[in-house]
Amino acid sequence: MKNMILNTGAPIPILGFGVFQIPEAAECERCVLDALDVGYRLIDTASAYMNEEAVGKAIQKSNIPRKDLFITTKLWIQSDGYEGTKKAFERSLNRLQLDYLDLYLMHQPYGDVFGAWRAMEELYKQRKIRSIGVANFQADRLMDLKIHNEVVPAINQIETHPFHQQIETQKFLIENNVQIQSWGPFAEGKNNIFTNESLVGIGKNQGKSVAQVILRWLVQREIIAIPKTVNKERMKENFQIFDFELSPLEMNSILELDQKVSSFFDHRDPAMVKWLGERKLEV
Repeated sequence: MKNMILNTGAPIPILGFGVFQIPEAAECERCVLDALDVGYRLIDTASAYMNEEAVGKAIQKSNIPRKDLFITTKLWIQSDGYEGTKKAFERSLNRLQLDYLDLYLMHQPYGDVFGAWRAMEELYKQRKIRSIGVANFQADRLMDLKIHNEVVPAINQIETHPFHQQIETQKFLIENNVQIQSWGPFAEGKNNIFTNESLVGIGKNQGKSVAQVILRWLVQREIIAIPKTVNKERMKENFQIFDFELSPLEMNSILELDQKVSSFFDHRDPAMVKWLGERKLEV
């Protein structure tokens, strides 16, 4: 497994397993155990996914040494603010049955972002979190956070897939020593991604599936990916991307698919900001 090195010096696997949209506890626990059995060591969850407890149970049942795992969870908007963040972090840590987190992300760029970040900085300095970062931050929001605080985010987890490739954003993040991480690498199947003529053609040429082609494309761009599936055979398939390489011609072919807009929603749409901000989690 290839590792990327974060600005904290911490290594992180370039390929992990995400548990978004697996809220049912027994299924989530089974999926994480399957992923760990396949060989995944990066597990990505969030308080908003409502499955941290199931992830924690799977981690305990796996008996894999803690030092060999990289566990990420995220702070939701209603928990923003200095004191709220401290309490939300402890709740997440307890649900995950862990003594520390490898990565804690601010899930959305809304609410009391600065109060939350100050709390996250303190938890990082106390070694309760090995690295801190953000998700869904536009370049201007990330720069604003960076210049007014001490700790530079280690990661920005953003929508990144063949239809929304984040070319300019990645350049900005590299310039500011922030690692890009992809959520939704398969665009959740939108725009018929799995039957896309270009991707299918590359897959046939390489003897690989479309999913493997997409993940390999991300890896060659040095973008961390956290694909999600509830099927163990697909977990194995997604994991088998380190035995081939896309040619420059194939990489350019994928580049032509970029629509440069979200396949889901605009994080700057006031209606969406309102909807996200009013979504309250049970604690």
